[in-house]
Amino acid sequence: MQATQTTEKPLTQVKSQKDLHKEVDASGAWSVAQIEALFALPFSELMFKAQETHHANFPDGDVELATLLSIKTGGCPEDCSYCPQAARYDTDVKANKLLDLDEVLEAAKAAKAAGSNRFCMGAAWREPKDRDIEKVAAMIKGVKALGLETCATLGMLEANQAQALQEAGLDFYNHNLDTSEDFYRSVISTRGYQDRLDTISNVRAVGMSVCCGGIVGMGESREQRAAFLARLANLSPYPESVPINHLVPVAGTPLENQKPLDPLEFVRTIAVARITMPRARVRLSAGRQELGRAVQAMCFQAGANSIFYGEQLLTTGNPEAEQDRELLAELGLKTKQSCKAEVLV
Repeated sequence: MQATQTTEKPLTQVKSQKDLHKEVDASGAWSVAQIEALFALPFSELMFKAQETHHANFPDGDVELATLLSIKTGGCPEDCSYCPQAARYDTDVKANKLLDLDEVLEAAKAAKAAGSNRFCMGAAWREPKDRDIEKVAAMIKGVKALGLETCATLGMLEANQAQALQEAGLDFYNHNLDTSEDFYRSVISTRGYQDRLDTISNVRAVGMSVCCGGIVGMGESREQRAAFLARLANLSPYPESVPINHLVPVAGTPLENQKPLDPLEFVRTIAVARITMPRARVRLSAGRQELGRAVQAMCFQAGANSIFYGEQLLTTGNPEAEQDRELLAELGLKTKQSCKAEVLV
């Protein structure tokens, strides 16, 4: 699925946020220059615009709680530079087989009891085999029976596999773009950018909702972050869920010594995602623990309204559930109650 292309305009031609919205409404797409202009706004003005957008589209102001379980860990043949699950890197992650159905359902029950309303299942595959799809389909049906929304991230999908997952009742499929197309080869060589777009297209074709975001802080420039968000925002429709990960450098991976992204730049990224994808659930994902409470609070003010919730996020740590509940309570934020997934139009 290709993003709509527009002619970029110099930043000096963008006079105000109101002008930005007029141009977007007329063209139907965000240009990279327009998104760079958002990034360049004074911090208080950007936050105000993001809050306006957030309140207009999510008047209840609730936060979605999602739990992510690794149903098959490690041994991945890909070379994603950030990922400790890649078999070629010497990390502490050990390869494990696919979990049994009963193990997955027990984890889903615990997640529901802790307050989650979406249960995400992740497997470290380049792409699943059809026999894998059959096993995951049974997990989806079991988790759905508990009254939870379901999400899966299994790698690249063929059209028939997407159809099988949809028939099993899968609500969301996660497949991240990771970064901008021009920075992508600096991070990954074993899977092309178009492969990712094709999987998203296959998911959309069978009527499933899309969860798609990426990772910031991998050494990309602000312009490349803007290009990444432009690609997401110009998908038709843009993703219902947009996870924004803050890189967690892991020893043994090529990015183990990557300099951390400035926390305020991460907050700006959340705000720009909110403005450009106003009805999406913008999710704070990996790296929340490293950001700390104050930066997380600013991210919620910038329009983040979903978090991965629980003690473990695939292979990296995540703030414990009790700490999350305390922070949300202190900020006066309530949690999402409805489990209905809606397709953006």
